[in-house]
Amino acid sequence: MTANKIYRIKTISEFHQFRQLPKPEHPLISVIDVENAKHFQSEESVKLVLDFYTIALKKYYNVKGNVRVKYGQQQYDFDEGSMSFLSPNQVFSITLDNEAELKQSGWVLLIHPDFMWNTSLAKSIKKYDFFDYAANEALFLSEKEEATINNVIAGIKQEYHSNIDDHSQHVIIAQIELLLTYAERFYHRQFNTRKISNHEILNRLDHLLDDYFKSDDLIQKGLPSVQAISENLNVSISYLSRLLKRLTGQSTQQLIQDKLIEMAKEKLSTTDLSVNEIAYKMGFEYPQSFSKLFKAKTNLSPLEFRKSFN
Repeated sequence: MTANKIYRIKTISEFHQFRQLPKPEHPLISVIDVENAKHFQSEESVKLVLDFYTIALKKYYNVKGNVRVKYGQQQYDFDEGSMSFLSPNQVFSITLDNEAELKQSGWVLLIHPDFMWNTSLAKSIKKYDFFDYAANEALFLSEKEEATINNVIAGIKQEYHSNIDDHSQHVIIAQIELLLTYAERFYHRQFNTRKISNHEILNRLDHLLDDYFKSDDLIQKGLPSVQAISENLNVSISYLSRLLKRLTGQSTQQLIQDKLIEMAKEKLSTTDLSVNEIAYKMGFEYPQSFSKLFKAKTNLSPLEFRKSFN
């Protein structure tokens, strides 16, 4: 394969061919045993865009050398008993350096969007934000959780390998919905058991915003975006949003605004800068936008707030 070129795989049959597997038993859904698939070779770099959903539980063993797996631009944190989720049109890449070896076990579930057509899952699958690009957001399963997930996959496999009839799609859809419900439950468990690291992210966010609003070039930089903040913290927008909602009850945007107002209050109470000057220094292009936000947050205009200190 040509280095750095991105290959689009449109169908599940194409994916089977790419991984040197037999033709799928159904054109719109497939459960693959990872050990049966072609293993990547040393110095092989592959970038793929898939036109279908991918859910996988893989175990990596006998890993030698430097192996890098990325979803989008983020390096993926994989380990024993970890699940990954990809939605259509996301870029997946894997790179093995010279003499690297990567052997895997586990399974991959491929679901083409057409398989969900005219079912409840067609809409509900979009609510699961673990399909978004994210850094270090693999779902790490306990042995009990892994057994639960594998039991659901066993049911999907059984139905997949059976003779297709009028009920097959409905049964498999129900099993996929169960799989995603379990995944969401286990993500919440993982989220709650990582409280220390979560609070570290909150502290980093606080310091990041402090440094940002104390910088002298806010007029050029403007207000910080949620995307820029999440990238700086090396987490996805959706992960940061869930984290902050659980820890503070507020969205990322609300916390950015609260930090901005906190810094603005300091300038209003300790300097002689005009409201317009403060607005520009805080990154606002239009001072009236600053005044409007300040009043919405404090029930006072900037001038009214300043007068309260006199």
